[in-house]
Amino acid sequence: MAKEKKVEQITDMEVDFAQWYTDICRKAELVEYASVKGFTILRPYGYAIWENMQQLMDAEFKKTGHVNVAMPVLIPESLLKKESELVNGFAPECAWVTMGGNEELEERLAFRPTSETMFCDHWSRVLHSYRELPMLYNQWCSVIRWEKTTRPFLRSREFWWQEGHTIHETAEEAQAETEQQLNCYADFYENVLAIPVVRGRKTEKEKFAGAEATYTVECMMKDRKALQGATSHYFGDKFSRAYGVTFTGRDNKLQYPFQTSWGSTTRMIGAVIMAHGDNNGLVLPPKIAPIQVIILPVAQHKPGVLEAASALRDRLKAAGVRVQMDDSDNSMGWKCAQYEMKGVPLRVEIGPRDMEAGQCVLVRRNDGEKTVVALDALEAAVAEQLELVQKGLYEKAKKNLDEHTYAAYSLEEAKELQEQKGGFIKTMWCGELECELKMKEQAGMSSRCMPLQQEKLGEVCACCGKPAKTMIYWGVAY
Repeated sequence: MAKEKKVEQITDMEVDFAQWYTDICRKAELVEYASVKGFTILRPYGYAIWENMQQLMDAEFKKTGHVNVAMPVLIPESLLKKESELVNGFAPECAWVTMGGNEELEERLAFRPTSETMFCDHWSRVLHSYRELPMLYNQWCSVIRWEKTTRPFLRSREFWWQEGHTIHETAEEAQAETEQQLNCYADFYENVLAIPVVRGRKTEKEKFAGAEATYTVECMMKDRKALQGATSHYFGDKFSRAYGVTFTGRDNKLQYPFQTSWGSTTRMIGAVIMAHGDNNGLVLPPKIAPIQVIILPVAQHKPGVLEAASALRDRLKAAGVRVQMDDSDNSMGWKCAQYEMKGVPLRVEIGPRDMEAGQCVLVRRNDGEKTVVALDALEAAVAEQLELVQKGLYEKAKKNLDEHTYAAYSLEEAKELQEQKGGFIKTMWCGELECELKMKEQAGMSSRCMPLQQEKLGEVCACCGKPAKTMIYWGVAY
């Protein structure tokens, strides 16, 4: 007999959360490390998850009039330098091309760390009249940032993302776009990824280089650390002025358009792993799962079992479900463990006894709950169970967020709460950089955001005792 193949075990998250995360990334076959340090390969299963995210988000972007474009990957150094805040913010992370073939280039070319400069350079050539506004562009691509410390999905030297770039006739329209896209991200996290978020504005210290305002959706992971989910930026007309982007306005005078940019990345896959995964592996929300249902024939060597399982697969496929059947010669135990590792939301089992009873068994990945259903009710039952998985994942993540968000009224209390319980610590804040730095130095927490839904936790700043201007969230972040 051939030796039975075994599913590789992963480190328990309670023992080493970082190793647990890396184990899932590799053993669920999402990524593999590349030969260039700091770069990763998105394997077919990992890319399929990204593809599903991409298709769903792209459809939402198009509903609000956005169109896709493709900008060059290389940016001339002189172009990058036109906006000083941007170049200063990204200079340490830029990778440069200095040779073309065997010849040294006259000017260094940066691999794009972000594409504001290229969009502005393009608009400076094609925009003429207010009648052409707004221009609502988005691109799906990869960018390169030379990070010192890397981790799959969370921080790597090349990552895949979408970056939206828009220009508008008025500041009000651009601000509305910024808020609209923030809400688009929040809805995607909550309704698709089943991850609750805190919507808020970044501090001056934490905002995007060159932006007037940066808005964010902040998530909480199972280890109670924060993860920045996606950001939306309002630029005003600063970039337009720097790059000479103008248009003839309604008054027949030259004006500068107002600009936004917004982006989300494959970091979302990391968020899903750390918000929903368990010690058996990945747990995927049904809406992004490459395989929503796996069908496992029980005692498949017996007459009629494979045919019955195949019939169920074909019915679910016809109903629009992403379904596969595993009729390999691996053991039932191996198959169950393998598809748990890969986070498949729902398992369907059918064997000789089930066939006699006219039924099959459905098993949910998120909680292991088993349901016996009549074969003629399969399609409706699968749809119901997938919805229960989606709902169950969100409710569990929301409970984690709610139960680990604490109010503090002094820096000492904030520090103690973080050390003992982790999570988000909310305090009042005077708005001064000195206090933001003090919280980082003494309590080890960075500002996450000033939430759009404000609460009044008192009158004074928790750090200095001076009059408070806003309520703010702090946390230890990835």
